[in-house]
Amino acid sequence: MPPEPASAVSNTAAATPTGYDARRTVALLAVILTGQFMAVLDSSIVNVAIPSIRGDLRTSGSSLQLIVAGYVIAYAVLLVTGARLGDRFSQRRVFIAGLAVFTVASLACGLAWDETALIVFRFAQGIGAAAMVPQVMTLIQRDFTGNARAKALSLYSAIISGGVVVGQVLGGLIVYADLFESSWRGVFLVNVPIGLALLVAAPKVLPADSVRYHRAVDLPGLGMLTVAVLLLVLPLVLGHEQDWPLWTWISLGASVIAVGAFLLIERVVAARGGEPLFARRALRAPRLLLTAATLFVVMATFGGWMFVIAIHLQNTLGYSALHAGLLFIPMGLTFALGSLYWERLPARSHARTIPAGLVVAAASMVAMGMLLRDGAEFGVAALILSGFMGLGNGLAFSPLMTRTLARIPRDLAADASGILVTNVQLGIVVGIACFGTVFLGLAGATTVSAAHALGGTAIAEGVTVLVAAVLAARAAR
Repeated sequence: MPPEPASAVSNTAAATPTGYDARRTVALLAVILTGQFMAVLDSSIVNVAIPSIRGDLRTSGSSLQLIVAGYVIAYAVLLVTGARLGDRFSQRRVFIAGLAVFTVASLACGLAWDETALIVFRFAQGIGAAAMVPQVMTLIQRDFTGNARAKALSLYSAIISGGVVVGQVLGGLIVYADLFESSWRGVFLVNVPIGLALLVAAPKVLPADSVRYHRAVDLPGLGMLTVAVLLLVLPLVLGHEQDWPLWTWISLGASVIAVGAFLLIERVVAARGGEPLFARRALRAPRLLLTAATLFVVMATFGGWMFVIAIHLQNTLGYSALHAGLLFIPMGLTFALGSLYWERLPARSHARTIPAGLVVAAASMVAMGMLLRDGAEFGVAALILSGFMGLGNGLAFSPLMTRTLARIPRDLAADASGILVTNVQLGIVVGIACFGTVFLGLAGATTVSAAHALGGTAIAEGVTVLVAAVLAARAAR
């Protein structure tokens, strides 16, 4: 590892915190992880509000998918660029700027007057999150050392994945509470007071002396990556309701060409001495690409399942938003336990825990789908299976990400975290588009057909999770 500039590691009191430095370290972690939590939360909090949005704005199924996925598309595509901007202009400035955009866009989402406006403002939210989130990992890597850094990484990993589950619960509570008759709008407006509080606190606790690097922003690569993602996701989201017209197949084929063009652009940028969107040194980090692929598959199934089960609970079974949200509590609790306490297992078992957790998650998902496939109520057995699914994913996601990031040199922290979190978010987008389309395509017009669709989707997702388990076994060695 190359020597680090003194200012990059000036705040190392986290290793042995005392007095004022300890309080400042805790405050720093609280601010950046709360920002991270808000960004992750917004990828799922809207799921439980979908029926309310559909009823109020009279949105189509494809528009609902875009409302959920639009945020994650912008978030995923721009994450690495956000990391570069943090290196160039300082993590403090870019975090605060991203937080401001995210907060204003959340207010706009809460005031949206139709589905088009809501989709646009959701993209704006994603832009703010993409600027804010990459700075979190960089600040953890550069301003924490020793045991404090390991604990911060575990919390970071738990929040990235656990926030998706908490979003379902919190979304149900907010929609049910209907404060000031806000209904679904409350799931966006809740970000505003939290964002304003962070905007007051962030300038006081974020370090102002971070090292700046004169790093170029790869605009051609960013543009082509955006095109490739849109060409892939839009036909998957819109194809079902339009009965798969010719343009959807052309778009899917063009997405493959766009990916090839993106890779070519990256090679040309590197050959000319520029900085590709994904830095080569970061891509060569131990197990990084394999971990990124594994996280992509894991979050595709996880994000897809959250979207599908939220629709099933409210539309098929007729549960209220509160009822549906509360049913995710066992999954959230077990996910948190697995994410935060996996390190207490014997060290020699850590590598085996990751694929084993995914096998448990896959089996639980399939069993739950079979249990509910005839329109059964979401009873005690389903709650137990949901808990095992959360535990399995928690025992896989957090240690996989934590173990990988712990091996990354600090000067590559921004790029490495950007690559991993980009794959996490792209996985959610593709999962919602693919598994959401499978479910909506099979659901039909009756309760029985919709329940059967859930069972079929669960089997497809379970098989996909097993693929992730195979990848994880290799990545975790």
